[in-house]
Amino acid sequence: MKTVCCTICPNCCTIEIDEISLEGKGNLCPRGLEFAKHEIKDPQRTVTTLVKTTFKNFPVLPCKTNKAISKDKIFDVLEGTKKIVVDKKLKVGDKIASNIGGTDADLIATANII
Repeated sequence: MKTVCCTICPNCCTIEIDEISLEGKGNLCPRGLEFAKHEIKDPQRTVTTLVKTTFKNFPVLPCKTNKAISKDKIFDVLEGTKKIVVDKKLKVGDKIASNIGGTDADLIATANII
């Protein structure tokens, strides 16, 4: 049995799940059990980081992946961001890079450079 803390809703259920059968208990809603199963099979996270810019008044730009990626790819994404230097004005949600770190996720801006 493995214990997983669900982050899907405000209940923050503590779910005990069998790693073989994927049967669980402790979830207050069906989404919690699905989260726990996914967390056991392929844990994923959205990556947030900073990239450099050429703007003196805005030397770094906060950004994130546009979707969750496998946890084992996080360092590949971060390595890919080291090579990025933003040299144009962007708005929240604008794409900075595609297929970042060999994932099928895009890196998007989470702040405006105007």
